[in-house]
Amino acid sequence: MIALSLARIAEIVGGTLHDAADPDAVVTGSVEFDSRKIAAGDLFLALPGARVDGHEHAGSAAAAGAVAALAARPVDVPAIVVPPIPTDATPSAGVAMALEHDSDGSGAAVLAALAKLARFVVDDLRARTGLTVVGVTGSSGKTSTKDLLAAVLRPLGPVVAPPGSFNNELGHPWTALRADAQTRHLVLEMSARGVGHIAALAAIAPPRIGVVLNVGTAHLGEFGSREAIAQTKGELVEALPSAADGGVAILNSDDSLVAAMAARTTARVVMVGQTPGADVRATDVVLDDQARARFVLDCAAGRVPVELAVHGEHQVGNALAAAAVALECGLDLDGVAAALGGARAASARRMDVRTRGDGVTVINDSYNANPDSMRAGLKALVSMARSTPQRRRSFAVLGEMGELGDDSVVEHDAIGRFAVRLDVGKLIVVGTGRPSRGMYQGAVMEGSWGDEAVLVPDARAAMELLDAELAPGDLVLVKASQAIGLWTVAEHLLDDSAEHPLGDMTEAGN
Repeated sequence: MIALSLARIAEIVGGTLHDAADPDAVVTGSVEFDSRKIAAGDLFLALPGARVDGHEHAGSAAAAGAVAALAARPVDVPAIVVPPIPTDATPSAGVAMALEHDSDGSGAAVLAALAKLARFVVDDLRARTGLTVVGVTGSSGKTSTKDLLAAVLRPLGPVVAPPGSFNNELGHPWTALRADAQTRHLVLEMSARGVGHIAALAAIAPPRIGVVLNVGTAHLGEFGSREAIAQTKGELVEALPSAADGGVAILNSDDSLVAAMAARTTARVVMVGQTPGADVRATDVVLDDQARARFVLDCAAGRVPVELAVHGEHQVGNALAAAAVALECGLDLDGVAAALGGARAASARRMDVRTRGDGVTVINDSYNANPDSMRAGLKALVSMARSTPQRRRSFAVLGEMGELGDDSVVEHDAIGRFAVRLDVGKLIVVGTGRPSRGMYQGAVMEGSWGDEAVLVPDARAAMELLDAELAPGDLVLVKASQAIGLWTVAEHLLDDSAEHPLGDMTEAGN
């Protein structure tokens, strides 16, 4: 963050200084909401949590070197205190997505203050240093694309991007406040759980370049329809400046609902995809034995071969979006190809492919799941299985996908059927709820026979089954929504200390 005095921060957020806060004391570090991560010069964000209230940890944050706390009430250490927002009030843009555990409006007040501070810092940097803000949204692929964007923009100078999926009303401004005077590009991932959420995030850190990847069925239970999802995702392109002011909308031409967003923006539109006529296009796409894509990148600047190091054919579209942004920001075509070729998965549990010492390959894509990303993961699994003359055995360990509403059982049934149509060797469905049972029954009804599809109650049961059945050279995909916690299965399979029937695993990685 840029250095600011407590008096200036209080002025920006509409707060008052309490508990002997020195108006001239300067925050020289970052803003942190976890008191365990505080370092000297930081500002501590006192937020109410699901289990603890950050206000109760202001003292330990101060002891660790925090200059002050940003809080909704006095905390007996130097603080900038903002008044709580009444729970029946309409929240500001920065807190359109309210904290579920915010019973008294204190969390909304602190989040609103954080949003104001982030907006001030971003505006200041745009005016003084020419900071470029890039926003990316979509039903799936946001985090992978964010990581690729950071990789392709890094040759142009320092980049700030969120770790993992920091893409909501807290993670978004928290990430924006990581930018300082040296930052050239700020990449922000933008999620939504309802209409108006993308617009709210765009108001915190207004993007000059916006990327919309796709409109799928993630959060269908909250939105009701893909058209409603498209309406919300399109808020990003509506927030962009006009073409005359440098605004650029990067849209996926392969998704009709995304392509139609061109009519909703005054920014210059760049279409990306495999559709003929796309401005940035991939041709001659082939996959290697690890489901890594090679293709020719074709655009107005010329044609160049690209070899991706990330896994899955779906990464082609993500790479095209990142390439289009980098070209807009001034990187040449050869530089784009080199940066894409060197990019690795930077966020945990997302198409993380590792091979054990005994040759078993584990695809850990367990961070989250929706119908579109499930299909992409299964396609990658089968592509890798078919890449050798003697087909490798494939195991898909799948758990429940959340937030699908009334369509949940139907969508899970479709994934079970899809796994059978792809000819996945063995489908292991984890869970006892209706969605999990629906996935298993879908596989059975589609033609799975014998033990090709099994339903197990929990992750432990899946581990025991895999330990008993895996053989050298097998492939295992592990995927479910984050709340299911199936990463424990992947971590067990890759744990050198675990006892596996196949013996010791000397290395994990490929």
